[in-house]
Amino acid sequence: MHCPFCNHAETKVTDSRLAGGGTQIRRRRECLSCGERYTTFETAELVMPLVVKTDRRRSPFDESKLRAGMEKALQKRPVSRESIEEAITRICQRLRSMGEREVQSRVIGELVMEELRHLDEVGYVRFASVYRSFQDVDEFRSEVDRLSDGRLPSREQLPLIPSPAGKQGRKP
Repeated sequence: MHCPFCNHAETKVTDSRLAGGGTQIRRRRECLSCGERYTTFETAELVMPLVVKTDRRRSPFDESKLRAGMEKALQKRPVSRESIEEAITRICQRLRSMGEREVQSRVIGELVMEELRHLDEVGYVRFASVYRSFQDVDEFRSEVDRLSDGRLPSREQLPLIPSPAGKQGRKP
């Protein structure tokens, strides 16, 4: 770390503490040349994949666009901001856990729809209508019927450890 006062390359750390709710490290440093002290903050840099659009253009993942789309779908719905933020966090974690450098925009759209389906059904249908480009009322009706009939994919997962006798103990 170069000193911000004299640009000398050697500094020493005099104190380190957790900051930002444990997401950062705050370090007090002292320049070995001029003796000035200053504070630095370290955070983990988590790289999100590039988004591949339907026309094959690539753009950086933009969490603010994700948030805006979800907020628009949930506008005037009884869903807390905290629930929306938790859903966004889950989507970002799933994208990071894929370990891919690039991800198709449709994958992000499907993740958003899955989260919206569990947050608010009206918000889900609103988002689906734009995302899937519904052309008429029949497409809306079809999606609402699928939603109410339970024909949409379940969020339920297989257990990590199989139940005794080799049964895959899914809940009925």
